[in-house]
Amino acid sequence: MRLLSAAFLFVIATAPALAAPPAGDPASALRVRADVEFLASDGLEGRDTGSKGYQIAADYVASQFRAIGLEPAGEKGGWFQQVPFRRASFDKSPVITLAVNGKRVALEQGKDASLRPSVTAKVRRLSAGLVFVGYGIKDARYRIDDYRGLDLKGKIAVVLTGAPKGLPTEIEAHINASKDRMAADAGAIGIIEVAVRPGRYDPVRRGGRPLIDWVDSSGRAGSTPQGLAVQVSVSEKIAALLFDGAQRSLVSVRSEVSDHARSGPRGFPLRTVLTVDAENKWEDFASPEVVGRLRGSDPALAGEHVVLMGHLDHLGMRTDAKPGEDAIYNGALDNAAGVATMLEAARQFVAQPARPMRSVLFIANTGEERGLLGADYYANHPTVPPQSIVGLVDLDMPLLLYPFTDVTAFGADHSTIGAMVADAARSMSVAVTPDPMPQEAIFTRSDHYMFVRRGVPAVLLMTGHGNGGKAFWDAYLGKTYHSPQDDLSQKIDWDAGARYAQLNYRIARAMADAPQRPMWLQGDYFGDLFDPRGPRAPAPTKGN
Repeated sequence: MRLLSAAFLFVIATAPALAAPPAGDPASALRVRADVEFLASDGLEGRDTGSKGYQIAADYVASQFRAIGLEPAGEKGGWFQQVPFRRASFDKSPVITLAVNGKRVALEQGKDASLRPSVTAKVRRLSAGLVFVGYGIKDARYRIDDYRGLDLKGKIAVVLTGAPKGLPTEIEAHINASKDRMAADAGAIGIIEVAVRPGRYDPVRRGGRPLIDWVDSSGRAGSTPQGLAVQVSVSEKIAALLFDGAQRSLVSVRSEVSDHARSGPRGFPLRTVLTVDAENKWEDFASPEVVGRLRGSDPALAGEHVVLMGHLDHLGMRTDAKPGEDAIYNGALDNAAGVATMLEAARQFVAQPARPMRSVLFIANTGEERGLLGADYYANHPTVPPQSIVGLVDLDMPLLLYPFTDVTAFGADHSTIGAMVADAARSMSVAVTPDPMPQEAIFTRSDHYMFVRRGVPAVLLMTGHGNGGKAFWDAYLGKTYHSPQDDLSQKIDWDAGARYAQLNYRIARAMADAPQRPMWLQGDYFGDLFDPRGPRAPAPTKGN
């Protein structure tokens, strides 16, 4: 999972504890255990995207799909969809200069500025003027248009980090992640992000690292908007220089930003010009999505698909480990446990006397730890008709360390899936508790969100804070998350794994058998943004 920060550790738990957690199926628990023990074994060397260990894991999942009784639903009648990845880096440092009042200032890569490598242009030689565009946001729902009245064609947008105050955290997270696309839509060929306050973070430290992205046969990339040739971060000193000679200084612009402002400073042209001369080194490789299908039984609904997915990849091997140190990021809970419980949910589907009415897709994703890349590629290049995918359940990092009595369903309040989650949890005596960490905007930060962006209602379940769960979450995130300690030495509660699999099965089964496909709720921001013409369900009234 690529979504949790240290802020999670300070969340106050409000989940009610049940008297005793409901029991799971011992045989199911053993099956979950067997799958996790294989996927998190040292021999798979952390399942890094594109690695031999990941391929072994993918072969294992495909063999389990076949044993369960699914049919292959990848490319060319097989189990796999090969995702075409490209790693871009610099053989030699790019030449970056800034023209200020007729003088050229050389910017040192990694110190003054960091130019992001490109997976779509091997050589970049360009000069462009700069335009300050406030926060760089255009959003119809909130009537924000920082580009209004500004000419960005062929220019580089200079944007402040963050967003106006008062936006819901999920929407703010979506907007912050979309600024490069908004700049490209406005005609910009590049974007430079400047800290809204000095000293908040070092924007240069990570900006020039090698970049991995998918690049399809048409040359389109996942995280690089078409037309956007330059993405640069700059130091605080250079950020001030960008405004040299303009109608306002960076200090003046920042003085207009307050904790109560509902809009950002108005934009204006800058008098500086950025020049870039850079050549990229490319390394192309592939890593598979694993896709199986259980065909639906209803002639009218079998052409629609409900998706269960979980990411199969993890972080691979430590390159800086000293002799005798554990160098393997096994990813037992993140996310061997998610894939294992997805496999068990598939077994539950096949074990029933009647097949579901809709078809069900089971997908093990690659590249999640690299930026949700495998799910993004599949969402943009599905192996079934795109409009046939009607709802999704994402199984990512269930914390199977305690007998959970509640879950949090991220995304449930945006669509009719929320009612299905509530009914399924109630049938297992599991509580559904409110998001204990809204500041993390989890709904926008895992694989399912790549499908939300294609208009598909989706939900992610995480085991909750009740029954002592908060202490386990705090300890895991503080010491184990994304470390070699996320391995099989942990005291994993396999019964909790069986119950988590059963709950996700019941939610997906409800979606698959419902007369009506999942619908966005009336007035929902994400539904209106990504599926504006789709059907709507009335939003529940408060108290219901």
